[in-house]
Order: sequence, then structure tokens, then C-alpha cells
Amino acid sequence: MDYLENAEEAAFRMGVRAWLAENAPKDWRARYPTEDDLARLHREWQRTLYDGGYVGLSWPVDYGGRGLSATYEAILNDELGKADTPRISFHNYLGRAIFTYGTEAQKQRFLPPMLRGEIQWCQGFSEPGAGSDLASLRTSAVLDGDHYVVNGQKMWTSGAQHADWCILLVRTDRDAPKHKGITCLLAPVNQPGITVRPIHISDGSPETCEMFFDDVRVPVTQRIGDPGAGWRIAMTVLAFERGPADVGLIATFQTALAKLETYAEERAIDRDPQIRQAIARTYVIGEVLRLNVVEQLSLRNAGRPPGPDGSVARLLLTQAEQALRSLEFRLRAADAVSGRAPDVLANYLRSRTISIFGGTSEIQKNILAGQVLGLPR
Repeated sequence: MDYLENAEEAAFRMGVRAWLAENAPKDWRARYPTEDDLARLHREWQRTLYDGGYVGLSWPVDYGGRGLSATYEAILNDELGKADTPRISFHNYLGRAIFTYGTEAQKQRFLPPMLRGEIQWCQGFSEPGAGSDLASLRTSAVLDGDHYVVNGQKMWTSGAQHADWCILLVRTDRDAPKHKGITCLLAPVNQPGITVRPIHISDGSPETCEMFFDDVRVPVTQRIGDPGAGWRIAMTVLAFERGPADVGLIATFQTALAKLETYAEERAIDRDPQIRQAIARTYVIGEVLRLNVVEQLSLRNAGRPPGPDGSVARLLLTQAEQALRSLEFRLRAADAVSGRAPDVLANYLRSRTISIFGGTSEIQKNILAGQVLGLPR
């Protein structure tokens, strides 16, 4: 239960902090105001981090990583959160599908450019009618010689409008049980037959997309794993997505809460006992999340990969972010509705969606009930 950093880890943290002070983009939100600007910034920032030796810290050296423990990845993410840098790519969880299940040729082809930011990825999992019940997906892939022919639709595909490749779940066996007939393919987003349409979410940003596949041909060499292994691959990806990899979110939460405390103190509204209780309750929720994250991280370092209990962290993250943004809106409601602080309303609206993406809170509870607690269906 000793979560303190050793001398090497502490030195690494100081090195990251000094490097970020020199290299992190300044005033990047003002300098990159549009979605296209941000997409370009994310690629540039990914390459800058890679050149500095800060991408793929826990990845195998053979594929462009540094072969360090997951603790170093967590320290990096923590410092990125404190420095309020742009986000990095989705490689930490989407890449798991390739280097866990891919062939050696696929690993050499895709993993190094993924780390360098030369290839951006999106995750083609959910569909209309197959979001929470992902195994009900209907996008089909029929084998035609040495190619699969893909037809169907994907929904809620974050970043698809700026992605180069898509990790795609398709149904290849309609007669198999629904969890067994799914296969995982890698498809270039800009190839003929794929149409991407951005979806504007509640805060107005086109963060996610719908994708249409009309007779899209994907070579068999771009299949990850065996036919029918798609569900197992998807669960590996989702375990890392829901798990403790993005520890930087803790730092972001703590920074935002500290600003709200200062805001309340400066206006003397922290003397209201209900306000004080709300701040204290939000702090406690965030601290529970932090402790769960470091516990999960310690288990990973002990050799246990993320599993279904990662849903605990996912539920705690939802609770923490929604508590934080509800508190922010409560303290700054007048500024939010008058337009003086538009980010406050946007933050609040975005926080409501967190209980949906990456698997709804109801799905997370079902996972914990069935796979962790062993409760009956």
C-alpha cells in the first residue's frame, strides 16, 4: 500500500516538469480555436512528445516504446494534466489491440507511426441500436477472395473526421452467438465507400461522428486476430480505456477544484455552509477516485492487466466530473447564463455525457455485478 514514488520515479517527474516548461504549447486554446486547428495541434504535440522521449513509455522497445513500468506513464499523464497541455492521441488503449493480437508485420507497420503521431486512429465500435449492447452490432464483413467487403454504420466514433485509420468491429458470422461472430479489422478512413459525418454534442463541439460503410474492401492482412475474436479484442481495448491509464485527469480535476475554492473565498460565498459542504463533498469524491487509480496502477505494476474492475474507476470518474461541473455551475451560474463565462455552461453540458460514452454507467454496474461480484443475471 506504499504509493510513494522511489528516487528514479521522482527524478523522472522533475525531468518531465522541466521539459514541459520549455516545450508545452502556450495559450494553445486561443491559438488553435477551431476543431481543424486542434486536430493539427494534436498531431504536432504528439510528435513533439515523441521526439522528447515521452510517448510509449510502457510500450515494448521493439515497437518504438521505452519498456518502462506503467508508473512512468501515469507520472507523465499527471504532469500533462497539471501543465494543462493538449491531449495526446488514443494510442495507449487503441494500440493495445495491435500489439496484443496483431501479427509481427502488423506491429511493425502500425505501432511506430502511431506513437510518432503520423497515424491518427478512431474506434469503430458502437452502432445505432448497438451502443450499450455492443455485441448486437450489425455492420457486416463478407469474405470475397483476399478481401472483406464491409457494409453498415458506426455511431459515436470520436475523432473520426480527423483520423487516418479505424479499428473496426464487424460481424463475419451471422449464425454464431452474437459475442462469437465478431471480427476486428483495420480500415483506412479515407478509402472509397467510407463516409464520415460529424455529430455536434451538447456543448456544440463536433467531437464525435457517424460513419457509413458501403462495399468497403479491407484486405485480410488487415484483420487483427482470428476470425470471430473481435469481442475479446474489444474487451481488451475497453479495459484500458476505462482503466487508470489517464491519470492526468486527476490533476485536471484537482486544479479545477482549487480554482473554484479560490473563487468562493474571494467572493466570501465559502461562508455558506451548503457551499462548504458541496466543495468538501466534491473533494472527497475526487480523492476516492485518485486512491482507486493508484491502487489499480499498483496492480498493473504487479503484473495484473486491467480487467472488469476498471469499471469502478470509470464510475468514480463520472461521479467526480459531474460533481465538479455541477459545483462550478452552482457557483458561477450568473456568469454562465449571461454569456460572460461560456466555458462554464459548456463544461456542465459535457459532463452530463460522461455517463454515456465508453459504456454507460448502467453497463459499468452490470459488468461489476456479473464479472466482479458474481451476481446472477
